[in-house]
Amino acid sequence: MPAITLPDGSIRTFDGAVTGTTIAEAIGPGLARAAMAMEVDGKAVDLGFTISEDSTVRFITRKDDDVLEMIRHDAAHVMAEAVQELWPGTQVTIGPSIKDGFYYDFFRDKPFTPADFEAIEAKMAEIIARGDAFTREVWDRDEAIAFFEKRGEKFKAELIRDLPESEDISIYRQGEWLDLCRGPHLRSTADVGNAFKLMRVAGAYWRGDHRNPMLTRIYGTAWRDKKELKAYLLRLEEAEKRDHRRIGRDMDLFHIQEEAVGQIFWHQKGWRLYTAVQDYMRRAQNRNDYQEVRTPQLVDRTLWEASGHWDKYREHMFIATVEDEDKTLALKPMNCPCHVQIFRHGLRSYRELPLRMAEFGACHRYEPSGSLHGIMRVRGFTQDDAHIFCTDDQIAEETARFVTMLGEVYKDFGFESFRVKFSDRPETRAGSDEVWDRAEGALKRACEMVGVDYELNPGEGAFYGPKLEFVLTDAIGRDWQCGTLQVDYVLPERLDASYIGEDSARHRPVMLHRAILGSFERFLGILIEQYAGKFPLWLAPTQVVVASIVTDAADYALEVTERLRKAGLHAEADIRNEKINAKVREHSLARVPVMLVVGRREAEEGTVSVRRLGEQAQNVIATDEIIAALAAEATPPDILRAASTKTA
Repeated sequence: MPAITLPDGSIRTFDGAVTGTTIAEAIGPGLARAAMAMEVDGKAVDLGFTISEDSTVRFITRKDDDVLEMIRHDAAHVMAEAVQELWPGTQVTIGPSIKDGFYYDFFRDKPFTPADFEAIEAKMAEIIARGDAFTREVWDRDEAIAFFEKRGEKFKAELIRDLPESEDISIYRQGEWLDLCRGPHLRSTADVGNAFKLMRVAGAYWRGDHRNPMLTRIYGTAWRDKKELKAYLLRLEEAEKRDHRRIGRDMDLFHIQEEAVGQIFWHQKGWRLYTAVQDYMRRAQNRNDYQEVRTPQLVDRTLWEASGHWDKYREHMFIATVEDEDKTLALKPMNCPCHVQIFRHGLRSYRELPLRMAEFGACHRYEPSGSLHGIMRVRGFTQDDAHIFCTDDQIAEETARFVTMLGEVYKDFGFESFRVKFSDRPETRAGSDEVWDRAEGALKRACEMVGVDYELNPGEGAFYGPKLEFVLTDAIGRDWQCGTLQVDYVLPERLDASYIGEDSARHRPVMLHRAILGSFERFLGILIEQYAGKFPLWLAPTQVVVASIVTDAADYALEVTERLRKAGLHAEADIRNEKINAKVREHSLARVPVMLVVGRREAEEGTVSVRRLGEQAQNVIATDEIIAALAAEATPPDILRAASTKTA
């Protein structure tokens, strides 16, 4: 007689095992119509799932955000059925839901193209209209392998062979079509609805291995209704306008070429932006008592073996061999083991803790070429990395200090708020469960003490410790995980880091790994897209262009430009024999925030005509006045705060 506890605390009892459908019908016809799936003791399952023990149940309806993942999963199945109806003989492989959509990988002699989308979408609409119920079956392993091999589905047969012996072979039917799948699914294909769209195709190797056959991956998106779909497509359209690669070209910030795959050639203007951000972060670290250090790029494999990174990250490391010394070196993919070496150099005392060690550390990681994306996903990058060596008792205070610093940094860069995720132990990890209990407990207590609210992100911790992940939301609603704070008891133990305590005995420090931006390259890509290249004056690579209307004003334009530069501004003169409208268009495309236009009258009167990016209005202002105003506006926000504090 299972007792079913509902979200409002009420309890329903039943004479025997019961399905979600039966429970919903017992509660009322409204819920029976609305319920599309359910959550049993925190796990999402089909409505047909049988409950035989006391359980907590929450029904999932179309109003719930977590229904989206299931809609997208079902849409992937519907797309696969549509493809096989249209092109018999096509093999289906894997088709998961992903952020904002879904995909399915297909094997076919002739790859699919976007020209096929119209036919596939029409067939999907037919399948959805049929409203075939999703039903789960558990098959015998050998029978399932034989079934798919007979159908020519060699990829499905291979997947089944590789499943653990203890795992059920779960098959889902929708009408006459079926697929290997763990589930869960909604009630029927009709629950997918009509708010879906196929987006693009890409190549993908079977199981991500270049030695395996090439598949065609079809990506799609699916939402609860047409309104959500339209909003998403508008976001994509806006994101395309803000693409950092196009804006970087328009602003002459950087480029990437085949001779240095995944690495950035920063041009003068791009490097100005980079160093403006780096200088800001250096000032922030100095205010918060960090010691800036620099560690080697090439480090012997023995250190990576001792730290555990060789086993965990070897496939992502770039390796160099020194033949005459019989050594294997790795370009460092992260900075932490090297920072421990500095901590270990000499005898440390408890009086030195917390010791905050920071490095703008240049790192290299092998990323497959297909995953590279502009400056956001690269092989060579620089982290705003730091490690705090402290005691257990100092974790909460250091967490509070870090969160305050992080919030101030994000606000100065234009991000008013952020979310926090708590990522706990992954399946593959270093250290005992006891060590992980200690680390997770310490980080949770620190969050409670400093008032940090977080959402759980199960199993996503680093291999050496749990972490907080700080997620920004940009101007068009996209999330970006940038900052992190990780509690690590493992690395100090593995690399034999210690300090002399008040009791004159040796103790292990706790190591807090922390970053705010993550990597400069990725954060700059985010910034470019956040502002669509229209940076606040303190970040703008070119802050002012002084443009002459007539040749007679060229000398005055050069004079004003020089005065702007002496005031600390990045200023350029445009005295070409071009019409002023053409100059305005060109510098607007380059996102120059301020143009000072000068002609004969301005030269005679010592004034300039001020034009702001995106504004039609022009104001004539005395040159001295505008230079002083722009110099103040171009002062970084942290320097302005420090000045106002001193004045107060």
